Amino acid sequence: MSLAPTGKTVKKALPQMPPVDEAQIDFESIELLFFAYRDFVSDPDAILAKIGMGRAHHRVVYFVCRNPGMMVADLLDTLQITKQSLARVLKKLIELGYIRQMAGAKDRRQRRLYPTLAGRELALALCEPQSVRIARAMENFTPEMRDHVRTFLQRMRGRDPNLEIPAVDLD
Repeated sequence: MSLAPTGKTVKKALPQMPPVDEAQIDFESIELLFFAYRDFVSDPDAILAKIGMGRAHHRVVYFVCRNPGMMVADLLDTLQITKQSLARVLKKLIELGYIRQMAGAKDRRQRRLYPTLAGRELALALCEPQSVRIARAMENFTPEMRDHVRTFLQRMRGRDPNLEIPAVDLD
């Protein structure tokens, strides 16, 4: 709600929601995914908080380290965020010495991103507790069970093409 100039609250018109059969919703799996994600990112969040960074910085450092030389445009596409949002996060990572930005060798207009040694060390420090968490969760799994988990996660990726979701702010 927002305040009108007179100080009265003004109600916004809410969009019409489609009818949903609540019996068809898998609330248990939704909650398990929510809590698993919350705990999965909690370890890196604690490390990042100590150095004045957040989850947005984690995502950028992670993908730049996994794809050294990636173009800024590709990172925007991967993260599905706004240029303004990325610029803020990237500026800090460059200033702190975790990421280097260089012009492309063939096309000087391209901006390519590379991790520095400090950036690589940060990315590894953030991934290590997550890797341990995954290993612990799947310690008694057979290779086939691990494949099922990966297949499940791959199938969870992607957005519903019928939903219009704009690029979001990274924070």
